[in-house]
Amino acid sequence: MMTSRIPGFYKLSPNERIDKIGESVKLTEIEKKTLTECNGLQLEQANQMVENAIGVFPIPLGAAVNFKVNGKDVIVPMATEEPSVIAAASNAAKLAYDLGGFTTSYTGSIMRGQIHIVNVAQPYQAVAKIYENKEEILHICNEQDPTLVALGGGAENLEAHVIEANGKATVVIHLLINTMDAMGANAVNTMAEAAALRIEKMTGGEAVLRILSNLADQRIVRARASFQDPFKGDRKRTNKFIQAYEMALADPYRAATHNKGIMNGITAVVLATGNDTRAIEAGAHAYAAKRGGYQSLTHWEIESNGTITGTIAVPMAVGIIGGTTQAHPIAKTAMKILQTTSAEELAGIIASVGLAQNFAAMRALVDEGIQRGHMKLHAKNMAVMVGAKGNQIEEAVRIALEKGTVRYDAMQAIVQSLKY
Repeated sequence: MMTSRIPGFYKLSPNERIDKIGESVKLTEIEKKTLTECNGLQLEQANQMVENAIGVFPIPLGAAVNFKVNGKDVIVPMATEEPSVIAAASNAAKLAYDLGGFTTSYTGSIMRGQIHIVNVAQPYQAVAKIYENKEEILHICNEQDPTLVALGGGAENLEAHVIEANGKATVVIHLLINTMDAMGANAVNTMAEAAALRIEKMTGGEAVLRILSNLADQRIVRARASFQDPFKGDRKRTNKFIQAYEMALADPYRAATHNKGIMNGITAVVLATGNDTRAIEAGAHAYAAKRGGYQSLTHWEIESNGTITGTIAVPMAVGIIGGTTQAHPIAKTAMKILQTTSAEELAGIIASVGLAQNFAAMRALVDEGIQRGHMKLHAKNMAVMVGAKGNQIEEAVRIALEKGTVRYDAMQAIVQSLKY
């Protein structure tokens, strides 16, 4: 039976970790080599993915353990260059594991395609005409992707609005499209472009924009988890935890950093699975401002026994088919490690990682401070940067932390002293 609880996982060598994961999810030797030999994306493949390709830019790929999502253990691949992120997520997940782990829900895979029509003489009459001809417009959309329709997806509904832009009335149509297990950007954009031609004739206006919206507010994933009290009954520290969360509700300067910590986890999984990190980040931050002021994406409450319960709600337009999820060999292997069978399941895992990341960050902030764990890993990077090799790296880190001087010049002097 697959388990995400792997004692001492962080103490293993990278190859030993891959072997452990490989045993659980049955990675082939080729898939292991894709990860270990850092040759997953060849220049020829990169040249097919982007313009003017000149190389590839590797990012460290780690695995977060201890996650249980909807009763299922899962090992979570995370691609990030930032120290402490993967360890923090794993530690937080461990505190939630014995209390049931993470429970998620999903509103569905509905994306919005926007068509902006300008120069409309009677905008409100135009809105009425659009609703009168809704079925025709949806039919035009669905003609563009019969495969998606056959799978149960496609354009399902529309909305029409009149929006004042620079003192002029713009008619904005939202096509509501079920993209199923795909992120769906290409399908949505194609449908919007096709429908715009008919809507121009219908309204007498001109289509300026025909593109999806990344504020996927009908594709919301929610995750909930209870965490064992990390403060051992110390009410003062528990209250500080809640006060830190309350500050993220009230102060956008705090909320920006608070949500950045959440996105440390979310973006790492999105990137590892070959999904669109920019779309997810844009949607998340827009959703955080939906009440008119920028706020926390998470909410936290204390139960009578001291258990800390958190929830998160965030747009999650991710897919398990299409895009680079299948074209990128490392993303494809990451998807196999996750063992996900739907976009809904993937979205739930990603939101759970974001919630765990937030818990870990706030716990550190109100306890020993964020730098204690972060600086040890930062010191290791710095030691390598100034030329430390082999056993010198750990020794240099030990000396720097004892001195409390994790600076470039100080690390450089430490490494030089170890060399001579």
